[in-house]
Amino acid sequence: MSPSLPIVICGESLLDVFQNGATPNGLHLDAVVGGSPLNVAAGVQRMGGRAVFFGAVSRDFLGDRILASIEQEGLSTEALVRCDAPTTLSLVGVDAAGVPSYRFYGHGGADRQLLPEHLAALPAQVAAIHFGSYGCVVEPIGSTLRTLVEARHRDTVISFDPNVRLNVEPALAVWRDHIEWMASRTHLLKLSDEDFERLYPGEDIEVLAARWLGAGVALVMMTRGGEGAFAWTKAGRVQVAAPKVTVQDTVGAGDTFQAATLIALAEIGRLSPEALADISLDEMSRVADFAARAAAITCTRRGPDLPRRAELRDQV
Repeated sequence: MSPSLPIVICGESLLDVFQNGATPNGLHLDAVVGGSPLNVAAGVQRMGGRAVFFGAVSRDFLGDRILASIEQEGLSTEALVRCDAPTTLSLVGVDAAGVPSYRFYGHGGADRQLLPEHLAALPAQVAAIHFGSYGCVVEPIGSTLRTLVEARHRDTVISFDPNVRLNVEPALAVWRDHIEWMASRTHLLKLSDEDFERLYPGEDIEVLAARWLGAGVALVMMTRGGEGAFAWTKAGRVQVAAPKVTVQDTVGAGDTFQAATLIALAEIGRLSPEALADISLDEMSRVADFAARAAAITCTRRGPDLPRRAELRDQV
């Protein structure tokens, strides 16, 4: 069962630029529409949900290509903003293990230009609102998104993945402060083990998860790449394994896990603040396993090519 209400995903859209060979005096580059929140939105839509993308897209020719991709994916554009600022570019390098590194060219970019006046375009009733990545910590979009969180967290599931990008905002304290601010307003908090190690070196994830649960988070999840994932609620902790696959790269794997988690929670009737607060360990394990299987499919492909629901044949 897909969610009857839409899921809003907030944040950046951009072009991921990959090296695709060399010439005698240069490089072949391959540009792919991306950005963590836009990837999550596409994943929600592909897996059977109704996704509304709340973000700003440039009127330049690159922005036109992003908009075309958004429309091709079937995402709602009712809350999409067009502006004259340039499209952000993310140069993606992939190491021998398929792990990406990023270099962003986006100061003053279109993806940062969401303003409080744009909030009026959002639908009044939604199943969940997802926030993540650097849009939460740069301006003016950051202030706009915090206004939205403050307005909606009491009656709508707030989902959050910090998805840290230190080459956009290098100050770890800024990211940590935002996570702590979000913890008392977030129902679903997901982060990667890489982000945990960057932000909280030497700390115990069990202690940190307990602190976030105490602040009001209903479900904490940590992805661990090929080692699977952990998830915590007030009922306890579960661990799921990652399927063994041949990895092309891991670009978009975390976004896939996020989108699949939202869809799985909707399918089992747990995508509301009240229902999520009472999720059982068995349900939590099923949700995390579904998300891990979805992420594994993305890892077998180049770039953020997220799976469709038909590729995940089993029920949650």
